[in-house]
Amino acid sequence: QVQLVESGGGSVQNGGSPRLSCLTSGANFRRHSTAWCRQAPGKEREGVAFIDTDGSTTYTDSVTGRFTISKDNAKNTLYLQWNNLKPADTAMYFCAAGRYVADRLRVQEYEYWGQGTQVTVSS
Repeated sequence: QVQLVESGGGSVQNGGSPRLSCLTSGANFRRHSTAWCRQAPGKEREGVAFIDTDGSTTYTDSVTGRFTISKDNAKNTLYLQWNNLKPADTAMYFCAAGRYVADRLRVQEYEYWGQGTQVTVSS
């Protein structure tokens, strides 16, 4: 069992640079693939950034070049950093973990989820 707790959301001005953190516990963090997903009002949840156990990353097209996913295995923490935020990035952001992930940005691949943290970007 893996527990995930996000922090760092809030309201940011267009282009602002907060960082989201996700503290994990309950299982070997190093053995799980992890991702950041988001869900905007009225839209389906989507995977935006993925990092595998070997450190390889994948991003959805809309955030490539603006978002960076990373993790600190010693701290059992996953991060999402960004620049050039846009109002279209406004959403509830979730961290997720899965033991066996084939399709990296497919949300159904993940067994464990955090409660989410709201990020609101104003122009």
